[in-house]
This record gives sequence, C-alpha cells and structure tokens, in this order.
Amino acid sequence: MNDSNDRPTPESFLRAAAQEGRGRLKLFLGAAPGVGKTYEMLTDAMRLRTSGVDVVIGVVETHGRRETEALIAGHEVIPRRAIDHVGHSVGEMDIDAILERRPELVLVDELAHTNAPSSRHPKRYQDIEELLDAGIDVFSTINIQHIESLNDVVASFTRVRVRETVPDSVLETAEIEVVDIPPDELIERLKEGKVYIPAEASRALNHFFSKSNLTALRELALRRAAQAIDAQMLDYVRGQALAGRFAVGERVVVAVSEQASAPGLVRAAKRLADALKAPWTAVHIETRRAQGFSDAERKALADTLALASRLGAATASIPAENVAEGLRSFAADARATQIVIGKSSRSRWFELRHRSVVDRLVREIGSVAIHVLPSDEAPPLTHARRTTPALWGKPGDYIWSALMIALMTAVGRLLVQAIDLGNIALLYLVPVMFAAATYGLRAGLFAGLASSLAYNFFFLPPTGTLTVSNPENVVSILVLLGVAIVTSQFAARVRDQADLARFSARQNAALAGFSRQLTSAASQDELMQAICAEIARLLDVRTVLLLPSPGGPELRAAHPPEDRLEEIERAAAQWAMNNAQPAGRGSSTLTASDWLFHPLRTQRGVLGVLGLAREDAGEPLRSDQLPLLMSLLDQAAIALDRMALEEEMQGARQAHERDRLRSALLSSVSHDLRTPLTTIISATHELQRLQPSELLDVIDGEARRLNRFVANLLDMARVEAGALPMKVEPTDLFDAVAAAVQDTRRSLAGRDIKVDIPPDIPLVRVDPVLLHHCLINLLDNAGRYGDPDTPVTIRGRRLPDALLLSIIDQGPGIPADAETRVFDTFIRLEGSDRVKQGTGLGLAIVKGFAEAMGLGVEATNAVDPRGACFTLRFPQNLILTAVPDETPP
Repeated sequence: MNDSNDRPTPESFLRAAAQEGRGRLKLFLGAAPGVGKTYEMLTDAMRLRTSGVDVVIGVVETHGRRETEALIAGHEVIPRRAIDHVGHSVGEMDIDAILERRPELVLVDELAHTNAPSSRHPKRYQDIEELLDAGIDVFSTINIQHIESLNDVVASFTRVRVRETVPDSVLETAEIEVVDIPPDELIERLKEGKVYIPAEASRALNHFFSKSNLTALRELALRRAAQAIDAQMLDYVRGQALAGRFAVGERVVVAVSEQASAPGLVRAAKRLADALKAPWTAVHIETRRAQGFSDAERKALADTLALASRLGAATASIPAENVAEGLRSFAADARATQIVIGKSSRSRWFELRHRSVVDRLVREIGSVAIHVLPSDEAPPLTHARRTTPALWGKPGDYIWSALMIALMTAVGRLLVQAIDLGNIALLYLVPVMFAAATYGLRAGLFAGLASSLAYNFFFLPPTGTLTVSNPENVVSILVLLGVAIVTSQFAARVRDQADLARFSARQNAALAGFSRQLTSAASQDELMQAICAEIARLLDVRTVLLLPSPGGPELRAAHPPEDRLEEIERAAAQWAMNNAQPAGRGSSTLTASDWLFHPLRTQRGVLGVLGLAREDAGEPLRSDQLPLLMSLLDQAAIALDRMALEEEMQGARQAHERDRLRSALLSSVSHDLRTPLTTIISATHELQRLQPSELLDVIDGEARRLNRFVANLLDMARVEAGALPMKVEPTDLFDAVAAAVQDTRRSLAGRDIKVDIPPDIPLVRVDPVLLHHCLINLLDNAGRYGDPDTPVTIRGRRLPDALLLSIIDQGPGIPADAETRVFDTFIRLEGSDRVKQGTGLGLAIVKGFAEAMGLGVEATNAVDPRGACFTLRFPQNLILTAVPDETPP
C-alpha cells in the first residue's frame, strides 16, 4: 500500500512562511579547535566571491595561523566596533555597519562567542539572527562542545564544562558542513604548533586533546550533524508530500495500549532506540473500543505514556477507525523505520472477526522492520465481564430499533397492495441504518435480523408464520439479511468515525480556548488564576496552584478560592516538586492526601505544581481525563515559563536603569566632593607644618577618612559600570600586605598586626592597585569592628588548587546566615560588629575588585582566634609557580 500522504502538512507551510525573505545560515561544525573550520569557511567564501557573490568578513579569528590569514587577503573586512570593557578596548562585530553595507554573504566566526557588556546582544548567535532576519546569508563556525544539549555529555568525559553554549534550535534551519580530520592528524597539527603555541599545545595534548577525547568528540559531531540533516530532510519530505520512508536515519515507533505488558514494550523500544541512537515515539491508537475502558485501564494507559515520556520518547494519541490503520498512517507520517508492537492474547474467534493487527501490519507495511514481542498473560476476566454490557448497548437502543421496525411494518402493510414485495423489503433498510448509525453495530445487526423475521412473518406467504413456501422467498430473506448486515456495518463505521472526530474536536476546542485564556493574562497572578479557573471548568474539579518558595510550596492561586492546605497536602506538593512526578490521591505516593498534585515542567525544571480535588472527596480525576490534563499542564507550564521570563527581563531592565542612575549620582557627587576635600587636606597639612596642634590632627584624620569614603564611592561606580581599569602583573603578597598595613596605620592604631604568611608563598598575577584597595578596606574593617586593643591577624595558606589570604579580627563575628549579605552595597548588619560607623561600601568594593581580578572572596566566623574572617581566594591559574589547571586553551 502507499504510505505517503497526498498533501503537505500545515506545519510545513508555516515553516516555509517563516523562512520567507530570511537569510540562509551555513555552519561549519567541528569536533575540536584546529580541525580547519575557519579555513574551510574562508575557502568556500573565496569560491563564492570568485563566482560573483558579494562577500564581506564580519569577524574572523585567525589565532595567528598564517594559512588562515592568507585567505583573508582580498576579502572586504568590516571594521570591528570598539567597546570599553574594564579599562580595555574590546573589538566586537559591528552589526549596524554590516546592515548598512547589506552584502549577500557575511562571514562570522565563532558562533558561541559571548559579546562584551553593553553590546546590543549578549551572544554572537543573536547577532547572526538579526542579520538573517535582514535577509543576509551567514557563514559561521562552531565546535560540538558548544551545543547546549551536548554540554553535559562533553563534560562527562573531558572533565571540562564549556560556559559558552548555543541553543540546539539554531541548528534546526542551518545547513551543516562537518569539517573533520582524524584524531591522529589533529594531534600532529598540535605538535607542529599549527593550532596553539608549543607550551599550550603540550598542555592540551595531555588533557583535553587526548586521542580518546578527540575520538568521542568526533563521533558526537558526526552524529549530531546527521540528526540535524535527518530532521531537515523530514521537514522537506512532509512539505513536498513525497512518498517513501527516506530511511537515512533510524526512527522507532512503539504502539502502546492499556495491557499490562505495555510498559515492557516501552522499555524494549527504549533499548532498541538507544542501540540504534535513534529518536523514538510511543503512540496509542484510539479506537471506539477505548470508550469502553475501565478506570483502571485508562490509568494504566496514562502511566505507560508517562513512562515513555520519562524515558525520552515523544508521545502521541491518534484517533483511528482501527489499530492497524492508525498505526500504519502514523508510521508513514513519522517516516518510521522500526515498529515495536506486542502480540496480544486474543481468542481465535476475535482474530477471525477483527483480523490480527500484527498480520495486517506485516502485509501492508513492507518497508518497515516490525518487532513483535509476545505477551504471556491471559486476557483479564474482568475485562470480559465489564465490556459486555457496554459493547451491547442499553436496552432502550433495542426498544427504539424494534419500534422503527414496527413502524416500517405498518407502512408496508398499508402499501402491500400497491407495490411489489421486493420493494417492501427495502423499507426495512431504514430501521437498520437508523439503529446502526444511532446506537452502533450491534443494534444495527439486531435490527437487520429482526427486519428479516418481520418481513418473513408479515409479508411472505404463508403470512403469520415463519414458514417459507416459495424457495425464491428464501433468497429474498437472505439478501435482505445480508444487505442489512453490510449496511449496518457501514453505518456503524461512519458513526464511529464521527464520534472520534467529535471527541478530537472537543479536545482541540478545549485546548484552543485554554490557550486563548492564558494568552490574554497580563500578569503572573492573573495567569495563575486563569490556569486554575479554566482547568477547574474543563475537568469539573477544584484546583490550586503552588510555586516553590524558601518556606516550602506557596499557595498562589485557587478555584474556588482556597486559603490553606493541610500538612499532608503540602508534603505531597513538595514531593511532586522535588521529584517531578504526581503525588497525592490517585498516585502511588502520599495517597492519604485529598489532593492530587501534578508538576508543571519545562526545560528549566519544575515551575510549580497544580493540585486537583473533588467536592465529594472522590477520585480527583477520571482516567479518561488524563490525556486532556497532560495537554493542559504542558500549555500552562509554557505560559508560566514565558511570563516568568518576561518578568525577569523587566526586572533586569529596571535594575539596570536603577544601577545606571545610582552610578551616575555616585560619580557626580564623588567628583563634587573630592575637590573641596583635597583643598581641606592640603590646607590642614600646611597649618600643621606652621603650627602643629591636636585639633589639626583630628581635622586631618577626619578629612582623610572622608576622602577615602569618596574614593570608595568612585570605585564602586566604576565597578558597577564595568569600567574598572586593570593592569595585571606578578605581585608579591608580602609587599602587598606591608603596603596595606602602612596605609591603614591610623585605623589600626593600638593594635598588634600578626602576619602569618609562609616564606615560600608564590607570586600571584593580579592588579596590584586593586589588590591594595581590597586589603586596605579589609584591614580598615577589622580595625573598626574588632574589640578594642585586640590584634588583627593576616594569614596566608597554600592549598593544592588555590592560595588563601585571610584577615581576621577579634570581635563578635558575623550573624548567622549573613555571610553573603555582608558584601552587598550599603549593607550594615544589625546585632553584630557590623553596626559601627561607615558607608557600607568597603566590603562591596572588596567583592567587586576581587571578582574583576578573578579572585573569590568569602566571609566566615573564625574559631582561633574568634572573630570575623574575610578570605581572598586566588585560583590556580593566577598562581605563577603552580601547575596550570586542566582546561582547554
């Protein structure tokens, strides 16, 4: 049979419309640095430029490789835009210049690059999106470790986590060219200095660029490129309505049902998909038979689909006339190459009436591998007892069918003298079609048999008996019965299809209405209330919505309004949040709760939980409502995620504007204060020289302290503006500590300074001026907040992976849980040694300067001696005499 669809899918039209007028992106994908991505990109661009294409270079990083630099010659290069960052000028791609120039093709190296602060977009791939939207084609490069979904996989064997990543969605519409060389050849290039300088190359060979790592990265690159190309091919095939499987890559479909063996099928399909490295889908074919499922069977089906989803499968529920036809159609649409199905335990009579699904699939789908797993279990007896009344219908169905037959009999008796007996037989097709279309196949069969008997009894001689005297009349009865049976089957089939269509239409309408309600919400509170109200209306339940909070699940919305939950309900909600699984009544966890809690999950994790309960304290959810609930939860989670992201972006914009205004104010006030302070200090110094006095010493000390506060304000403004100048050089910590102690001798007057630094402590690579400011502020903090006449300890320690420099006072210490807040701007903690006079800027400046230099800083309470301890942590890469850390160059 023909498995192809005869028309393109609507989704293909939408994707084609989205790409209309948009530029084309080509990615040169490599397993690691040095495989030749940039070289290949420039070579392709050179060929296009020779053929007349307008090509410019937006950004190309040559890394000092002469072969790559030679290929740039002859290309037009758009000058980079200079951005000031921490005192240095950083060159970034000038998007506006490229848009104004409007070339046909622009080359943009290193897709995963992070732009300097104050750039239009934080990431370079976002710059590329803007160029593509403008209709400009883009060539770019990327290494496999920078793809978001593979970040954890790469880190698992390289022991290096890459921070610059690109969403997988960027690859969906891109043309991908894999630039590949064998690991041995890449290692030779490293040894020859063609990738990194010799010192870095030697280090890289011993760690990130080992042969095992390169081989694994190479496999990931080839496999990810194949997946992207396969997805693009399927989009094209569906868009063009082409026939065939196009089995370039494997695709697995597993058919699931309410049977107890279904979870085993799902796990077998998962193992098969893992072995084939293939995507897989679990599908349930929903026929009229599904309407007769018991609650236990519906729950079993929902649990099986949930299991498949947890194992990484896509899930689908497809309405169809029968299982074989639905599965064949779905497999054709998904271009499946492998089907996993179970061989159910059915009676011989059932298979004779309905035919075996497996046999039909084997005959009708010749190009797909079908894996049949046997079922060892017998058909459950409860199923037979339960389905008999439901399938045979209600007594009223047969009564109305009999009344229709009686009516047609009466009409026939009135017309018997006017028309032929053969035409009277046709009248009996009316009740047959009525019964089959209205009440189902079995009522139609009953009407067919009853019509044959009525025709024989009332119209065929001898009338009034079931005896047939004329053999020709026997044929008439059999023909009537056969036509009635066939007609009832056709009518029942149309009815089943109409029922499925109505069911799908109702569900789609419910989802569409739910989506409209969520879209119209203007705030997060309004959105959460809309979620609760709509789900309560659609499922006829009570609903609550809880979000995570430091104190546990927080009730944020309810319908009808609910002001509190019992402790067991909160425990169930917390468990559902922590485990991303349902909990409460009707689940397998904390069933004593009256509420059933379902997690609201997105790619960012569990955003909250939705609770459901009934007024009559019954089961919160009917089993047939589970598929609709899952769809509603997915939409609700996406809407909540979108709203949260919008509020985060709004908060970030407001915070940025607030910080900008505060920094401008601080800078302005500080500059206005510095000039008179300088005059006061100079005048005081001159008066002291002419006529020393204690009062002048006080004025000089206070003026210098105020001058230091003003300097702190200026420094804080520079830190927050990202305009902190740095000059990194080797620094001796002994000299840095001594200079800081000398400059804080006034604030440390009367205190002993204990310096406990090992004599063999190594040099560190920092900015000596910024480190000096850090130490001054920490020593001033210790001098002001330590108990009177107590010493201040300066201690240095060498760890295997870091160097620690601590300043310890002997005071009450830091309150519990305030170790992090003490570094916030303008924070002075109550109830501790942090309440002395000051601006609350000193420690914030320490944190800002330390982070700018790549240092860590932390506050703790020391035990020996007792007091507050502030520690600067110098990481391995800033220690000159240490072995460099194991990260790729």
